[in-house]
Amino acid sequence: MATLDTLANGSALHTNGTPTDEPVQPTIAAFDPSIFRSYLLALIPPFLGASPDELETIFDDEFEERISRFAGEGGGVIYVVKKKEETEDEAPPAYTYVLTPQLTYHSSHVTTLAVIKRGPTLDPLSPLATQLHVLNLFGGDETPYESLHAVVSCAVKPWFEAFVGSRGAGKEGDTKGGIPMTKKKFAELELSLLHLQQNVEIPETHLIIHPAIQRAVEQARTNGSRPSLSDIPPKLLNDSSFLNTLHNHVNQWIKAIQTVTKLSRDVSSGTASQEINFWPSLERALEGIETQLRSDEVNMVMDCLRNAKRFRATVSFIADTGLKDATDTVHKYNQLMKDFPLNELLSATDLDKIQESIVLIFGHLNRKLKLSPYPIRRTLPLVEAISKDFNDQLLRVLTSHPMNIFRTWDDNIKEFTNVAREMTKKRSEKFIPIKVVPAHAKLQDRVRYLRDWRKQHEQLAVMTGPTKGLSGVGMEVGGVDMEQEVKEAYEVMKRIDVLDVSLEGSEIWVAAENAYNEHVARVENQIIARLRDRLGTARNANEMFRVFSKFNALFVRPKIRGAIQEYQTQLIDSVKEDIQRLHHKFKTQYRFSEAYHMSQMRDLPPISGAIIWARQIDRQLQTYMKRVEDVLGKGWELYAEGQKLQSESSAFRKKLDTRPVYEAWLHDINRRDMGVNGRLFEIVRLRGGGFQLAVNFDPQIITLFKEVRNLLWQNFQVPHAITNMAKDAKRVYPHAVSLMETVRTYGQTLDLVENNKGIEWLVAEYRNEAQRMVSRGMNIRWDYFVNQYDSTRYVSSSETRDNRHIQFVREFASVVSVLQDKTNNVIDLYKDILRAVEDLSTCPYTSEAFSELLGRVQSAIDRLNLEGYANLEQWVTELDQRIESILLLRVIHIIQVWCTEFDRADDDGRREPLASRDIAIKRRGDKRFKDEKSLEGSLTLKPIVHEIRIQNQVIFLDPPIEYARHTWIQQLHDWLGIVCRLRRIQSSRYEIGLQMQSAVVVDTTYTSLLTKFTDGTLERPFALIENKVQQLKDYVAKWLQFQSLWDLEAEYVFNRLGEDLGHWQQLLTEIKKARSTFDTSDTQKSFGVCVIDYEQVQARVNAKYDAWQRDILSRFGVKLGNAMKEMHASILKARNELEHQSIEGLVGAPRRF
Repeated sequence: MATLDTLANGSALHTNGTPTDEPVQPTIAAFDPSIFRSYLLALIPPFLGASPDELETIFDDEFEERISRFAGEGGGVIYVVKKKEETEDEAPPAYTYVLTPQLTYHSSHVTTLAVIKRGPTLDPLSPLATQLHVLNLFGGDETPYESLHAVVSCAVKPWFEAFVGSRGAGKEGDTKGGIPMTKKKFAELELSLLHLQQNVEIPETHLIIHPAIQRAVEQARTNGSRPSLSDIPPKLLNDSSFLNTLHNHVNQWIKAIQTVTKLSRDVSSGTASQEINFWPSLERALEGIETQLRSDEVNMVMDCLRNAKRFRATVSFIADTGLKDATDTVHKYNQLMKDFPLNELLSATDLDKIQESIVLIFGHLNRKLKLSPYPIRRTLPLVEAISKDFNDQLLRVLTSHPMNIFRTWDDNIKEFTNVAREMTKKRSEKFIPIKVVPAHAKLQDRVRYLRDWRKQHEQLAVMTGPTKGLSGVGMEVGGVDMEQEVKEAYEVMKRIDVLDVSLEGSEIWVAAENAYNEHVARVENQIIARLRDRLGTARNANEMFRVFSKFNALFVRPKIRGAIQEYQTQLIDSVKEDIQRLHHKFKTQYRFSEAYHMSQMRDLPPISGAIIWARQIDRQLQTYMKRVEDVLGKGWELYAEGQKLQSESSAFRKKLDTRPVYEAWLHDINRRDMGVNGRLFEIVRLRGGGFQLAVNFDPQIITLFKEVRNLLWQNFQVPHAITNMAKDAKRVYPHAVSLMETVRTYGQTLDLVENNKGIEWLVAEYRNEAQRMVSRGMNIRWDYFVNQYDSTRYVSSSETRDNRHIQFVREFASVVSVLQDKTNNVIDLYKDILRAVEDLSTCPYTSEAFSELLGRVQSAIDRLNLEGYANLEQWVTELDQRIESILLLRVIHIIQVWCTEFDRADDDGRREPLASRDIAIKRRGDKRFKDEKSLEGSLTLKPIVHEIRIQNQVIFLDPPIEYARHTWIQQLHDWLGIVCRLRRIQSSRYEIGLQMQSAVVVDTTYTSLLTKFTDGTLERPFALIENKVQQLKDYVAKWLQFQSLWDLEAEYVFNRLGEDLGHWQQLLTEIKKARSTFDTSDTQKSFGVCVIDYEQVQARVNAKYDAWQRDILSRFGVKLGNAMKEMHASILKARNELEHQSIEGLVGAPRRF
C-alpha cells in the first residue's frame, strides 16, 4: 500500500502543474478534470497492466462530468473497471476499461480499481496522492473472499493494531473508547471472510419449465385466476412429444435435486467453520428447492403428467429426489450447528477469552449432541478441527502460562467423550473408537517440556552457585567456572522462539537444546568427578549414605544420576526388596494372613486384629522409606525410581491408615443401634414376600465387647455407651447363640416340611409343640437375662431356683431337635414310599411285582406307626386313595388290552393292531410302553377248539358253547384279580386285635376298584364275550340244521313238495347253495379266540347230502319226464284236432280282428 501511495504521489507530482510552494488562494477554485486525467494515466498502467492507448475508452464525453461530480461533495468513490472482451479461443485476450461511480460485479470484470476520497471534496491545490486512497479489487470467475481477507488481515487490521500499540498502554481512554471491541470486530470480520473463503459451494438448482407451461401460468396470473389444466390447449395436453418433454424435464429435476440431497463433505478435509457453515447452507438450498416444487409451474407440470396417466413420473417423484429425508436430516443436524460458538474462539484476543470459548463450545456440543442425531463419526473429526483452531489461536495470543487452558480443553474433551459414547449406545450406531487427535498436542507437549526444563535449570543454577561451594571445587578439578557455564547455556535458549512447533521450529529448538546441553555437560562432568571420588573413598555403607544425603539435590540430573546409579542400586535394591515383601504381605490381606489365624487363636476380633496388623506394616514402611531418603536424599521422589517408590508408598500408606477402619466400625455400630433389649424373638419380612422367625439379637454384638477391649488398648476413644453395650452383650451371649442355632434349625426343618408337602400331617404334633414354645418365647425379653445376671451375682445358688428363661432356652432347643430328627426320618421313609407308589404305574402287570411294591409301602407305614407319628390313619387313607387311582388306571388299561386281544379276528390280523398301537404309544412318550410290550407278550388268549361231532346219527358241539363263555370270563377275572386281590395298605396293623373286638369291617383288598369305573369300561369285555358267543351259536346252528338229513323221511319231503315243479326247482337251488357250508377244503372255522372243527361231520354230512340230492333229483327227473310226456301228449292231441278241422267252413265266415 505504501508503494502504491508513493507511486501515486510521484505521478501526482509530475502531472500536477501547481507548485507546492505557491501561496494559497483565498478562494477554492473549481477542480480541473485534466489533473485527474493525468493522475489516472500514471496510476492505471502499473496497477492494471494497461497501455495508454487502451485507456482512451475511459476519457469519453462524460469523463469531465463524472470527475466533477466525484471531486465535489456528491461522490466519495469512483471505480476503474477492467473488462475482458469475448474473443475466439485462439485469439489473444482483449480488455476494455470503464470509469463508473457505481460498482457492479460480473465474471468479465477482471480487476476493479477503487479510488476513494479522504475528504469531502478534492482540493486542486493539494497533491492528489494526499487526498485519495487507492484499492485494487480482483475479480473474475473466482470469489473475492480471499482478496478481501488478505486486505483485512494483512493491511487494515495490522495497521490499526500498530497505531494502537504506538500510543502505549497508559491511556485509559483507549479502553473506554472501545478499542478492544474494535479489535474484536476486526477479528470477527477476518473470521467471516475466512469462513466465506472456506465454505463449500452448494450448487444452485433451477428447475427447467416448459415455455408452454410458463405462458399458461403467467396468463392465469394476469387474469387473476388459479392456474389449471384448462389454461393449456387440449390438443397440447394429448401431444406425446409435449408430454415426453415434460417427462424428461421431471427426470432432469430429479437428477438436479439429487445432486443437492446427496451432497456431503469430508469433515477431516477442511476446517471446523466449513463443516459448521455447510449444513445451514445446505438447508437453505433445500428450502429453495422446496419453494420451487411448490410453485404453480411445477404443480401444472405434474397435473399434465397425471392427466396423461404418466404416473411413473409423478407418484414416486418426491421419493426419488430424496428431498424429504435430506431435509429432515439437515434440519436435525442444524440443531447442533445453529448458534455454534466457534466464532468466540476464532475471535478471541487473549487466553481468558480462549478458555471461555472452549467452555462454551463443549457446553454447546455436549448439550446439543444429545438432541441432534449428528453422527459421532463426523463429530470426532469436527472436534479435531476445533482443536486446530484452538492451536492457532494459542500461537497468536500466548504470552503467559497456558497450562490452565490445556487443562480446560482436557476436562471438556473428557465430558465430550462420555457424551459421544452415550449417544453412540442410544442411537445404536456402529461402534467406533471415541478418540480425538488434538492439533495442539505438540504445543502442549512443548509447553510441558519447557516447564520441566526450567525447573531442572533453576535447580542446577542454585547448586552451582557460590553458596553451595561447588564452583570452587570445579575450578580446582578442571578449571571450569560452572556458574558462568550455566548462565551461558541459558542465553542460548533465550534467543529462539520456544513455542514454534513447526518442522523448522523444531529443528531450531533441537539445535539450541544441543548447544545448551553442551554447556551443561561440562558442568555435570565436574560434579560427577567429585561425587565418584568421594563415593570411591567410602569405607562402608554408612559413609556412602552420608555422601548421598549431601549431594542428593543434584540427583534430578539424568547424567549425574546415571553416573552414580551403580552405587545407589547397591543400597536401594535391598530396600526395594523389603518394601516389596511388605506389599506382598499386605496384598495377601489380613483375613488370609498368618496373623489372622494367630489373632483368632488369641481371641482378637476382626477390626482390632486388622488395625494392629496394619500398624505393624506401617511402622515397617516408615523405616524403609527413611532408608530410601538416606540413599537418594531429599527430593528422591523426583527420580524415576523415586517417583515409583513415592507413589507406591503414598498409596500404600493410605491403605494402611487405620483411622477410616475405626470410624467405619464406629459408624456401623451407631447405625446399627445395637443393644441387648427388646423381645427374644422377632418376625422378619422376607424380601420375596412372607415372614420368618428370627432371634432379636445381632450376631455382631458379642464381637463388640472384644473389639471395645482391644481398641481401648490401642488408644482409641470408644464412646461410653458402646462400652456399656459391650458389657451387656457379654452376659447374654451364651443364651443368644443357643437360640440362634435353634431358630436356624427350626427354619431349615420347616423348609424341609414345606418342600415335602406329604409329610405335614405326620410331623404336625412335633411342629405344634415347637410353635407352642415359640409362643412362650414371644413374651420373654432380653432384659430379663441381663437383670437376672445382676441379681444372681449377690445371691447364693442354693437360694435361687433355675431361671425359667434359661430353662426355656434349653427346652426350646430340645423340642426343635426332636422335630428335626423326626422330620429327617419321615422324609427318608416318605421318599421310599413315593418311589414305590410311582413304580406301581410302571411295574410289570404281575401279582408278584405289585405285592412287592405294596409290601415296601406297608413296611414303611409300619415303621411310622412304631415311631408314633400323629395323623397316620388319615395320611395312610390319602396315600391309599392315591394308590387306588394308580391301580384303577392299570385295571382300565389291562381291560383295554384284554379287549384288544379278544377282539382279534384271526392269526393273520393279530399283529397289525398291536403295531399301530405301539406307534401311538411311542408318539405319546408313554413311560409304560416297555411294560405294555411285555404285558402284551404274556397276555395271549389261547384259542378254544370246539368240535362238531355226530354220534348215533345226532350232530352236537363238543364242548358246548357255554364252556367257552366260562373260560373267557374266568381268564378276564384272573387278570383283574391280579390287582383286585392285592392287600390294601393299613395304618394300624399293630392294633388289629382291638379292631376285631370292635367288629369293624375293613376292606382289605382292592376289589372295590371294580365299582369305580365312570364309563362302560367294565361292561365292554362281557359284551365282547356275549357277541362272540352269539357268533358261535349262529354258526353252529347252521351245522345243526343238517340233523334234519337223518330225521326227515323222503316220502314226507316228496309229499310236501307235491306236483309243483317250481317248488322242486327251488329246493334243488337251495340244496346247491347250502353245500357251501360243508363242501369246502377247510376243516375248521376260526373266530379268533375260538375255533370250530367240523372235520368229523363234514364227510358224513356231505355223503348224506349227496344221497338226498340224488333222491330228490331222480324223483324230480321222473316228475319232470312225466310232465313232459303229458305235455307232449297234449300238444299232439291238439295238433291232431287241428289237422282234422275243415278250413272250408271258415272261408265265408267273417273275420274279426
